[in-house]
Amino acid sequence: MTAGTVTLVNLLRGFAARAPDAPCLSFEAERLTFGDLNERSSRIANALLARGLVAGDRVALIGRNTPAHYELFYGCAKAGVIFLPINWRLSATEIAAILADAQPALVLVSESLQSLLSEMPPGPTRLRLEDEYPAWRDAASAVDPERSIDPQAPTLILYTSGTTGLPKGAMLSHANLALVERMARELWGFTASSVNLVAMPLFHIGGIGYGMMALSQGGHTVILQQAAPDLVIEAVRRHAVTHGFFVPAVIQMLVDVPDVDSLNLTSLERMIYGASPISESLLKRAIAVFGCGFNHAYGMTETAGTVITLAPNDHDPGGPLAHRLRSSGLPVPWAEVALVNPATGQLVENGEVGEIRVRSPLNMLGYWRNPAETAKTITPDGWLCTGDAAYRDADGYIYIHDRYKDMIVSGGENIYPTEIENVLYDHPAVAEVAVIGIPHPRWGETPRAFVVAVPGDRPSEAELIEFTRTRLARYKCPTSVAFVSALPRNASGKILKRAMRDENWWREPR
Repeated sequence: MTAGTVTLVNLLRGFAARAPDAPCLSFEAERLTFGDLNERSSRIANALLARGLVAGDRVALIGRNTPAHYELFYGCAKAGVIFLPINWRLSATEIAAILADAQPALVLVSESLQSLLSEMPPGPTRLRLEDEYPAWRDAASAVDPERSIDPQAPTLILYTSGTTGLPKGAMLSHANLALVERMARELWGFTASSVNLVAMPLFHIGGIGYGMMALSQGGHTVILQQAAPDLVIEAVRRHAVTHGFFVPAVIQMLVDVPDVDSLNLTSLERMIYGASPISESLLKRAIAVFGCGFNHAYGMTETAGTVITLAPNDHDPGGPLAHRLRSSGLPVPWAEVALVNPATGQLVENGEVGEIRVRSPLNMLGYWRNPAETAKTITPDGWLCTGDAAYRDADGYIYIHDRYKDMIVSGGENIYPTEIENVLYDHPAVAEVAVIGIPHPRWGETPRAFVVAVPGDRPSEAELIEFTRTRLARYKCPTSVAFVSALPRNASGKILKRAMRDENWWREPR
């Protein structure tokens, strides 16, 4: 990697040289400048090299959101080492499996999460984040090692959330992540004066990847450990936050804050949402409450982030483009998106449902030590198979239908749960809903809706089923409704339909 190559590391070096005192990262009472982050990352790179780590070795971090994630990301990148932030919400058994697969040379872990290493395989050295890590980092030289690095080499491994199976380590290269700079500028409107709120977990692409947006422009990034509504609102007001990425569940909590309309949140310029479906009613309400530009972001770990987006001018509630609120938007300029019949491999016509496939310089290198799963996911000619079902309208806008694996086959008919969920979200007493297929002796499968009701306004099962029958073909309507207090989700906010399919979950009274 030459000095002139566009990489996130070289962007950091440039900002540190031109504006070393500009605010870079804020977390609680701590504030780092670009000069600070550049110096700390150089120290980490030198500490890793002094330990004998070589290009391609892995360094794992198990800890809640802190600036250490970015210190380590940039430090590892400078040394040619791969950074591996791990989901601290997993069990000790799950984390042990990831560590056995990734085989890191060094594991940094928060003191409060030490128990998660109870089943850790022997080999890697541990450092405690709170005390051992700063001392280890600061004992090394602050002189940038300026190692030559291949832009196509992996620099980040993120283990997928495993909504449909065991997590797999998606390898992202320096070149993949370099597109963050263009994405931040062209899609989200970031500048050097932007203030970006990062509340999503930093072991997820929607956290660590999104958190690089302001960093790539010389802007200020504010890190929260969790997306609690009071913390988000306090951060927006305190730091004059301009940008934020939130999953729909967090947006719901924000608009439900008492008197949210009267709070001073006028600094917000752009709210980006994604990772799970959002109801049209919630989106309209959020647009009215926050009064800023909105972007929908469709992407995944394997695409290093967003590849389809709905721009602010396509958010037109009550106007002639209101139907686009149900859309994920248009492909980003640097990505090809095709809708394909997965059974035949042929492109589908506009209006027909097909699998979303993506060919882009954002596509991951593959899954770590898993060529079989890589071959299932990336075709020989470079198309990444997302597993998501969608259709395209005559204007080129893409509408997500569902996961192919979530499709219900009832009496030979294909039923997409999202279609049912969208209808139920229109019922005023439904706060959240997820639909899965359950066994049926005659039809094979039949839809069942799991509903979180609006507090104090619980409808009957019969009422909701009848509500869907006025809007959907009868075979698509749920044959049963279960009321639950909450839907199972992973750390990125995605609903875990795999967990819902466990009979012990849905048969138990709730």
